Amino acid sequence: MTAPALRLTRLTLSSFRSYETLVWRPAAAMAVISGPNGSGKTNLLEAISLLTPGRGLRGARIAELPMRGASAWAVAGRFDTPTGEVDIGTGTPPDGPVERRVFRLDGAAPRSQADIAGRVAAIWLTPQMDRLFQEGLSGRRRFLDRLVYAVEPGHAREVSAYETAMASRNRLLSERRGDAAWLGGIEESMARHAVAATVARAGLVTRLNAALGDGIAGAFPAARMTLLCPIAARLAEAPALAVEDWLRDSLAASRGRDAAAGSAALGAHRADMALADAATGLDAAAASTGQQKALLIAVILGHAALLTQARGFGPLLLLDEPAVHLDADRRAALFAALADLPAQAFLTGTDSETFAPLQGVAEAWRTGGGTLSPDPAFPPSPGWGSGGISPSGV
Repeated sequence: MTAPALRLTRLTLSSFRSYETLVWRPAAAMAVISGPNGSGKTNLLEAISLLTPGRGLRGARIAELPMRGASAWAVAGRFDTPTGEVDIGTGTPPDGPVERRVFRLDGAAPRSQADIAGRVAAIWLTPQMDRLFQEGLSGRRRFLDRLVYAVEPGHAREVSAYETAMASRNRLLSERRGDAAWLGGIEESMARHAVAATVARAGLVTRLNAALGDGIAGAFPAARMTLLCPIAARLAEAPALAVEDWLRDSLAASRGRDAAAGSAALGAHRADMALADAATGLDAAAASTGQQKALLIAVILGHAALLTQARGFGPLLLLDEPAVHLDADRRAALFAALADLPAQAFLTGTDSETFAPLQGVAEAWRTGGGTLSPDPAFPPSPGWGSGGISPSGV
C-alpha cells in the first residue's frame, strides 16, 4: 500500500460525545474500529469529519456534541499534507457562547472554511445513507456538495454565500418589508452564487462520470450520476451570465408566491442528485439496499481516485459499517480497492472478524467505556507504506 499524501497522525478529543479525553495516533493507512453498538465507533468518525467544513457526518446540532454534563467540547487533528504538517481544531470558543463553533488552523482563526477545505478533505459512508434515495433531496444534495468541496474548496464559499442571501430574502419576504431595490440586490447575489455553485456541481458530475466509466471503481458497478437542477439545464444551453439574469428575474417575479411558501421555489437549494447503474440503467431509488450500497461505494472509490488526480492527495475515507449489506465477494472487493488507493481509510463494525482479511494491512482498535485500545485479535500492522511495524498508541 502506498503511503497516503494526506493522513491524520493524531486525533485529540476533549468532552466530545462519549469521550472525556482521548489522544489517538493512527499509524497505518487503514484503521479498523470495532465494538458493540453505542460504544463510540461512530463518534470517532464524526470527530474526524468535523475537522472539515460543514456539520460532520451526522449533521448534528452543536448542542449534541459535548459529552453529557459538559458544555464545552473540542476536537483537534494533526495532519501530514503534501505541503507539510498542519493542525486543525474545532469546538466551543474559549470565551463562549456554547452554541457557537469555531475553527482553528495552526492555532489561528482561518479566513473562511475554504482555507480548511484547501488543506484536508473527507468523504464518508454511513448507515443512514442506506435511505439516501428514499428520503428528501437535501441529503442527496449535501452528499454531492461534499464531493465538490473536496475537489474545489471554493465551492463551500459559494454555497454559504447563496444560503446567507436566501435567508435574508426569506426574512424580508416574511416580514413584508424591504423595497424592490433592496430585494433586487439580494436576488442578484442569490443568482450569482447559485450559478457558480451549479457550475461546480455540474463539473464534478461530468468528471466523476468519466472516471467511473473508466472502471475506476474496480469490482463495483459503474455508477452514473445525474444532476437534477433547472439551473444546470439552462447552463447547458446558455452562457452563465444569461442564466444569472434568468434566475434573478425569476426570483423577482415569484416574490409573492415565495413569501407565502416561506422559501424560494427556484434556486441552488432545490438541486437534486440521481444515481444509476450505468450498465443496466437501474436507478438507485428502485434498487435493493445492497445494490444502493454498492453504487455509493463505487462513487466514493471513484471520487477518491479523482481527487488524487486533481489535487495530489486522496480524501480521508470514513466508512461507518461499510460491510453491512455487502456479500462476501463485495466485501473482499472493497478491502482490495481500499488497499490499492493512496488514501487513509477508517472502517467501523461491531465484529472485528468481518475485517479479518485486512490483518497485516490495517491496524485494529476496540472501543468501549470512553476508551480506545488495540484489538488483540489483530497482529501489528505495517506503518505508512514502509513495510515495517510502526508503534501506535492512545
